[in-house]
Amino acid sequence: MQLVTYQGSQGPRVGRLMGDAIYDLGHSDMATFLAQPDWREQASAATGHASASLTATRLLAPVRRPPKFIGIGLNYSDHAAESGNPIPKQPVLFAKYANAVIGPDDGIPHPGEALTTQLDWEVELGVVIGKTCRRVSEADALGYVAGYTVINDVSARDLQKFDGQWMKGKCLDGFAPMGPCIVTTDEIPDPQALRLTMHVNGVQRQSGTTAKMIFSVAHVVHFLSQLMTLEPGDVIATGTPPGVGMGMKPPVYLQVGDLCRAEVERIGVIENRVVES
Repeated sequence: MQLVTYQGSQGPRVGRLMGDAIYDLGHSDMATFLAQPDWREQASAATGHASASLTATRLLAPVRRPPKFIGIGLNYSDHAAESGNPIPKQPVLFAKYANAVIGPDDGIPHPGEALTTQLDWEVELGVVIGKTCRRVSEADALGYVAGYTVINDVSARDLQKFDGQWMKGKCLDGFAPMGPCIVTTDEIPDPQALRLTMHVNGVQRQSGTTAKMIFSVAHVVHFLSQLMTLEPGDVIATGTPPGVGMGMKPPVYLQVGDLCRAEVERIGVIENRVVES
């Protein structure tokens, strides 16, 4: 199934996407919907008269205000190498917040050159938690996942590197484009077999596969659940393959007007243009 959040006549609505048709699921917030024990049954039963048409409706980020948004850094060995970092022994963690989340075709606000001159792109597989998850085994971890989405982990490299506090380069307004939907786990039984690409202004910059993750999705969910209770609607950005602007020689960074097209196989595409803030 494909779950979306869309702009209804009275505000945001959660729906099931089937072809071009969106069927309303009776909620305005995805995290609240996923907290329902029978959310899968509710979504499966959504048939009949469609509430909206995809072509006539604006999609929003599928999880507009995640309870937690956790990033995993350096989770592809070839990206760690291009960044000049050793292979981590445990998942590297940082935080984003709801202020960073924008929709699949919203503009990425450039915070201005007084704050950063090194705005970078990172296509990532996003994991959305589907039920409360605490101290689960790696073998059981995927059973707590609702589904998967596409994330562009926009990063201000100069802020990120200034004093080692990564979050300063990650948590700015609009730095987490997400969407276009959540594809539920029944349609993606193996999250380690997905291709990711990023095009900037029509030029392919990143191409990789989740098979090359250092820490698998199952391991990441297991690891995080030892540290904190994961809740329905929590989002995990699982790392990026090589090809980021920072790793180019010379480095190339995003400017106002640039268009990022992030794609994850079997999930979809998000396109976000850098705009003046």
